[in-house]
Amino acid sequence: MKSKFNILMLGFCFMLNSFKAFAISDPPTPTSWPGGGEPGLPIGGLLPYLIISGVFYGIYELRKKRD
Repeated sequence: MKSKFNILMLGFCFMLNSFKAFAISDPPTPTSWPGGGEPGLPIGGLLPYLIISGVFYGIYELRKKRD
C-alpha cells in the first residue's frame, strides 16, 4: 500500500512540474545574453529530476544486489 502511495505521489509531482514547464515565458532575445551570442542548446527543466531519479534507481539496484 505504501509503495502504491509513493508511486502516486511521484506521478503527481511530475504532473505538477509539467504544468510549470508549459507556463514559462519566452526566453530573452539573443542580444541580451552575456557575450551577445546565441544562447545555445536549451536544457529543459526536467533534467535535474531525470538525474536524481537515475541516482536513486542506481542506489536501489545496488542495494538489491547486496541482499
